[in-house]
Amino acid sequence: MIAMIKRGIFSLAFATALAAAPILTAQQTREAPAAPVPAGITAGKRVFISNAGVDGTSLAAFKKAGGANQPYNEFYAAMKDWGRYELVGAPADADLVFEIRFAAPLVMVGNVNTYGPELELAILDSKTHFRLWTFTEPVEGAVLKATWDKNFSRGMGSLMANMKNLVAGPGSGGNPASN
Repeated sequence: MIAMIKRGIFSLAFATALAAAPILTAQQTREAPAAPVPAGITAGKRVFISNAGVDGTSLAAFKKAGGANQPYNEFYAAMKDWGRYELVGAPADADLVFEIRFAAPLVMVGNVNTYGPELELAILDSKTHFRLWTFTEPVEGAVLKATWDKNFSRGMGSLMANMKNLVAGPGSGGNPASN
């Protein structure tokens, strides 16, 4: 009798596992197709770059490191070097507005509160003022100015790589949906 009960329990568990296997497999292998990149980002030709500044936490550090406009200046130079968009001097003359900002929000790492410096790039449609896309790229902190400059440049480089990947689209090997 006990052997029959054990066999029954084993059979029930085995049948349940078999029934659940196709559901689990379907959930693990299903990947959503990439959503389209807003047309304005890929079709736009003229860009105004807006300096959204730095947050209060970061302001003192930027003043010591060489200036509160460092994110704006470096992003502007990187966009100019890229040459993909014509940079214009007024939002009314642009198809898109690229708003660059630096912040250092308080984040929890393990059991310790610390700051998480990051660059944020928002892409806005200049006519509707709607936000079309946002990138956030972490910037590793540093004590020494030379290390900070290297880490900031690395963060800016990653931000530009994400931007180029988005504009290139899926046909060029990029995956804009992952940004």
